[in-house]
Amino acid sequence: MDTKHQKILILGVTASGKGALAFELARMLGGEIISVDSMKVYRRMDIGTAKPSPERRKQIPYHLIDVVEPSESFSVDQFLDRAHQAIGVITAAGKPVIAVGGTAMYIKALLYGIFEGPGSDAALRGRLRQEIEQRGLEALYQELAAIDPAAAGRIHSRDQKRIIRALEVYRLTGKPISAFQQQWTRQEPCGWTVIGLRRPKELESRRINQRVRKMLEDGFREEVHGLLAEPQPLSPQARSAIGYAEMIDCFEGKRTWEQTVEQIKINTRRLAKAQRTWFKTFAGVRWIEIGPDEDLPQVLERCLHLLE
Repeated sequence: MDTKHQKILILGVTASGKGALAFELARMLGGEIISVDSMKVYRRMDIGTAKPSPERRKQIPYHLIDVVEPSESFSVDQFLDRAHQAIGVITAAGKPVIAVGGTAMYIKALLYGIFEGPGSDAALRGRLRQEIEQRGLEALYQELAAIDPAAAGRIHSRDQKRIIRALEVYRLTGKPISAFQQQWTRQEPCGWTVIGLRRPKELESRRINQRVRKMLEDGFREEVHGLLAEPQPLSPQARSAIGYAEMIDCFEGKRTWEQTVEQIKINTRRLAKAQRTWFKTFAGVRWIEIGPDEDLPQVLERCLHLLE
């Protein structure tokens, strides 16, 4: 393998097939995999986060999976620290690094470093949290959409942490956070070969719906019920994960079962839309446009061709 491809990152929207491609690529090249996913870090959150199976994890070493309890928070700084440690271990062993994920903020941090922006203001953040309690998170999300539609398009409407940060930046500087982020990422990723997977939107939506059905067949409802029964409550970050948040609402009587299933599909498709918007800002991605009839071996062959 050419040394210029010692670090490869596979990205794509949820249910794009990037995990399967990363596994086959790592197996073929003798590499190890780093998960770039903000929810796969949580132990026992398996089905809803689409973690690789135990069988696959026995065949290929995976990093950044099952590293914290669901009751704990996990930041992009913690991710970067652990990711760089893993990269050091893998490269020291003379193996290629295969990173894979869809969490755009983690990917950006790994490729370009952390976006600092203006410092935080504890008092302002406190006021924003009070506004959420009084007006609801949706009201603040709509406020963000009005002042910074680009950022709102990349942030899920339930992502309280990022909504607060975006509004904090705007109120501190009078400038939208997206303006700072554009300056931050207008560069080629250093030392990485980045390969992206894309399918027609309607095909991506069908794959998402299929994944949700499989999650439910595999026991997702029971997984969430078990997490809620644990002595330590889920952290706000873990509770906000798509699928888990909707299922918790169902257990609390806020939705019927049918409404819950449909809302998981809707919110997952919204996540994919936000990911597509994020990925358009990434420089240096070698995109593979996957046709409706292409299978994994064909995608792997095209990926290897890009690495030649």
